[in-house]
Amino acid sequence: MHPELKLSVQIPMGAIKHWERWIGTRHLSDVAIAAEQAGFDAISVTDHPFPPDAWLAAGGHHSFDPFVALSWMGAATSRIRLLTNLIVAAYRSPYVTAKAASSLDYLSGGRAILGMGAGYLEPEFAVLGAQFGGRGARFDAAIEAIRAAWTGESVTIPDGPFAVAEHTTLPRPAQPSGPPIWIGGNSKAARQRVAKHGDGWMPFQQGEEMARITGTAVVSGLDDIAAGHADIKAGWAAAGRAGAPDVCFCPQHRGTVEQWCETVLGRERDYAAAGVTWLAYESHVRSVEEFLAEMAAFQAALS
Repeated sequence: MHPELKLSVQIPMGAIKHWERWIGTRHLSDVAIAAEQAGFDAISVTDHPFPPDAWLAAGGHHSFDPFVALSWMGAATSRIRLLTNLIVAAYRSPYVTAKAASSLDYLSGGRAILGMGAGYLEPEFAVLGAQFGGRGARFDAAIEAIRAAWTGESVTIPDGPFAVAEHTTLPRPAQPSGPPIWIGGNSKAARQRVAKHGDGWMPFQQGEEMARITGTAVVSGLDDIAAGHADIKAGWAAAGRAGAPDVCFCPQHRGTVEQWCETVLGRERDYAAAGVTWLAYESHVRSVEEFLAEMAAFQAALS
């Protein structure tokens, strides 16, 4: 592995709909343990509290509550990072999100990464009582509110959507500045949000058809990632921020683990040169036994 690259694995999104059949006699903890033993640096779950049936019928998916699932997996492991990939900022009060993320981070010994996005599924916003219009500005304000809550000090925000006067929440996260906040999305607004507020960028690979559904930009490969990363670095420098953001990218792939390692890890230097610091693997297997076999194949490939 390239020294600048880490690996993340996503719980199969299609597994949740058929979880009892998918997991069999195993448990979610077995999934996390296998990923940690295989050498993955993070494990992630997605978030859809109450998706519309029409979206599910068109290929959408269910999810566990991410903080519950990650806490369960964190209790069974000792090293692997725990990533929300991703939660929609508007679906929860930022102060509820801050409490959940800090609790996960504190109880796991500082292993949480908070992946967040602006969201695009308007019917889910509506049923959850979340505001779809103006969600970008509210997202920015939410990040500021979350970071303020994580200080463990009395918080006063005099105005804006999350105005508060003299409220405090403990315990603080285990990580001194709180969990890293990674921003998902391909748009210019998402990149600007990373430059100003975030610690990392999570672009997702999609062509023109999917871009029309999500309402955001096409990202087809390394050239798009490199251009986006350069844009973020320029904004990062303009804001007077030191260092550089993490970039977590999940290449689309439907082959075997061995093929993934050959085609993706075989280009690890190219990914690193484009600014990628994390490569994510999304499993599509139909049972936990197949997932465990994938993890064993990764362990052999990475050793």
